[in-house]
Amino acid sequence: MELPVALLQSLEGVPGFNKESFEAIHRSGEQVTSVRINPAKAALLADGMESFRISLPVSGSIPWTSNGFYLSERPFFTFDPLLHAGAYYVQEASSMFVEQAMKQTLDLHSKLRVLDGCAAPGGKSTHLQSLISADSLLVSNEVIKTRASILEENLVKWGGANVIVTNNDPADFSGLKNFFDVLVIDAPCSGSGLWRREPEAIGEWSPHAVQLCSQRQQRILADYYPALAEGGTLIYSTCSYSKEEDEQILDWLMQNFELESLPIQTDPSWGVVTVQSSEAKAFGYRFFPDKLKGEGFFLACFRKKDGDQFHYKPSKKSKLQKASKAEAAAIMPWLKPDAFVQLWKQQEQVLAFPALLEQELQVVADHLYIRSAGITVGKLAGQQLIPDHALAMSTLLQPSIVAVSLKKEDALQYLRKEQVIIPDAPAGWALVKYENLPLGWVKILPGRLNNYYPSSWRILKSGNN
Repeated sequence: MELPVALLQSLEGVPGFNKESFEAIHRSGEQVTSVRINPAKAALLADGMESFRISLPVSGSIPWTSNGFYLSERPFFTFDPLLHAGAYYVQEASSMFVEQAMKQTLDLHSKLRVLDGCAAPGGKSTHLQSLISADSLLVSNEVIKTRASILEENLVKWGGANVIVTNNDPADFSGLKNFFDVLVIDAPCSGSGLWRREPEAIGEWSPHAVQLCSQRQQRILADYYPALAEGGTLIYSTCSYSKEEDEQILDWLMQNFELESLPIQTDPSWGVVTVQSSEAKAFGYRFFPDKLKGEGFFLACFRKKDGDQFHYKPSKKSKLQKASKAEAAAIMPWLKPDAFVQLWKQQEQVLAFPALLEQELQVVADHLYIRSAGITVGKLAGQQLIPDHALAMSTLLQPSIVAVSLKKEDALQYLRKEQVIIPDAPAGWALVKYENLPLGWVKILPGRLNNYYPSSWRILKSGNN
């Protein structure tokens, strides 16, 4: 793997950079594979962590995150039903460092409003949802429509109810001044930190591309910044090694906004390199693949010192409509008795959203295009619910719902949206499970079974390992 000379020259003098070992690790062909467990779903597995160890070649824990694990090899994840059940997310280890930024700068037991501003495909968002409290709100925004679809899919599988997925330009958030307590910007970048994983991207890199990315990052930050409240936390990250996208952005932020740089404590054994920007001396944290088990990554934290508190002015006409008592009566038996949710109508669909976050949902709906909010329960045909896939994947579902358990081979047949044989199953709706985790719905009729797994998510490959 031949690395661009211009990049290597630009990194000379950067703390932690060693040209020989940096080039050697890229030439080695070594691949690091890691996953992050969904704690809400791990609790449902009969054998807990042991179920993951049977399914995945776990080789050790990632030290800077509580639910991250290294794998000794990269399995064919497509053929693991636990992935489709939302039991874990395949994520690069270094990027899980966002957990330290959250834990060390915030009280995660308090009610927070969190915005993930560049959220697709969903690694940071699923991680943030696992970190925040149940009465906190996560808004995951993605400007590109096709990527927003992937983001929504991954968050549906994760199963959390306190999430809103939006598909907006960063400038659209100008109407939400001072609304968020946390702003996470995992900025689009030149991607040099991922070359070991994507060597074909080396040919797309150039100093000009780095400059364009730096300018784009500044526009994104400037557009989102007003939405962060006074005292709020800004977490900025890239998967680039270039100073123009890292330290120089920190200087630009400190020069243009009222921000305080926040240090993060790291263990020397982690191999994370602490740096400071040349002018403002803002703290940053750089991950070199020759110094730790992970890819290239950069992260910095700030506290906003200006702004104000958010002032809510209810819209004269809400874009949301609450479900009627009759509609709620048809739906509530499908939900846990302690599911403290408000039911809303979005066209034909009924949504379940945490009741404690009713005001926040209305605020977001007044200002942004909502792609999904909370858990899509399904749609009503008369007084009968046609359950949505999101309800199956959620943690709101009534435990007494009729369920059938499948072995791996049958589970994969189901995930291909093909016929599965379920002998002696009672007629009606049934939840399909694998290792006690829901995969989706079937409807059992006389002489046949209808598979309701989403067509666009189905496994297209044959085989089972």
